[in-house]
Amino acid sequence: MIDVTKLYCGLDTTGDPLRYGLKSGRGHGAPLETEKQEHSVPRSAKVRRPVVVWNVTRRCNLDCIHCYSDSHNEEYPGELTEEEAKRMIDDLAGFNVPALLLSGGEPLIRKDIFELAKYARGQGLRLTLSTNGTLIDSKMAGKIKDTGFSYVGISFDGIGEINDKFRGMEGAFDLAWRGVRNCMEVGQKVGLRLTLTRRNYEDLHNIFDFIENEGIQRACFYHLVYAGRGSELKKDDLSHEESRRALDIILERTMDFYRRGLRKDILTVDNHVDGPYIYMKLKEIDPGRAEEVYKLLEWNGGGANSSGVAIGDIDFYGDVHADQFWQEHSFGNVKERPFSEIWMDTSDPLMKGLKDRRPLLKGRCSQCKWISICGGSFRYRAVRVYGDPWMPDPACYLTDEEIGLEENRGLVLAGAK
Repeated sequence: MIDVTKLYCGLDTTGDPLRYGLKSGRGHGAPLETEKQEHSVPRSAKVRRPVVVWNVTRRCNLDCIHCYSDSHNEEYPGELTEEEAKRMIDDLAGFNVPALLLSGGEPLIRKDIFELAKYARGQGLRLTLSTNGTLIDSKMAGKIKDTGFSYVGISFDGIGEINDKFRGMEGAFDLAWRGVRNCMEVGQKVGLRLTLTRRNYEDLHNIFDFIENEGIQRACFYHLVYAGRGSELKKDDLSHEESRRALDIILERTMDFYRRGLRKDILTVDNHVDGPYIYMKLKEIDPGRAEEVYKLLEWNGGGANSSGVAIGDIDFYGDVHADQFWQEHSFGNVKERPFSEIWMDTSDPLMKGLKDRRPLLKGRCSQCKWISICGGSFRYRAVRVYGDPWMPDPACYLTDEEIGLEENRGLVLAGAK
């Protein structure tokens, strides 16, 4: 996760301690309060406990074309029971995970979701909610607020009809926007989550206008990951040039917010190449600031400290994965072993590799001069394209010249589009 507001504009946010090892007050102005509480500062990025995504149910009331869990509106037998879930929550609390993100499917469909959320809060866990927002009426918004969620991320993939086509339901945009408004009315911290594809990236200016006009505090722009039904969307992924253009728009509009005193937290997710891209852009306009940002990115480590290190997933059935997209490889099941034990067990070669992946990286990644701040970016896309987790991330949009490769070195430079 790349905090554009922090890196490009220098504003503090509540995620600074976890992402960049900083306490508040190191940037310009008071922290953007997009979440209820600030994280504590870990000793280093590599030894951070993971933010855990828990897919509380696979069932969903929508049929999104890029759904990584291939969810439908049907029952899925074998999901964690309430008792099993509470046992898992006890372990996560004892393991001191920095946050538990409740996702799906659509998490608000699960009947005991609020009982489990309240139980997790009682164990001291910081909770966030990832939802399509269509079920959040006024009463539901009040329950979310009263339960103590630090943040609610509501999924959008464009404005109006563009979003509805993504979501597979006419009127999904209006219902989701109702959910945002209802959260705002009860004082619940809420923001947007959007996945970038060719179907919506040309609408980015309209999306930023929407963010401004509606008073939205936070927006996360996700790069497409080829998982679940998203595997069928590879043809709709942005080209490298389109990715650069999308980042240019995101940076331009975020800086415009900052210069006009509009305090918004804008982030990009699932492509750590955005880090060196931001650094290169800053170096052109503010070299001193750029070097400060380089140090923050280096502390974070990018993809080297992401999946299998600082992010993990527990799916609907209790299987543990390196992240929420890597569903076909399980390290174990929380019904049989505690998550904390599974997560620290490096007897699985993939888990061992993820914990120290830089020596295993191949091709462009192995020779890239940005390796200390990008860390090889997102491993699962390499799996989907090359069948090898250590091959380059095919979504890297930097040129050979930008990453410092010499010509005619005889390397296998995979991953170019």
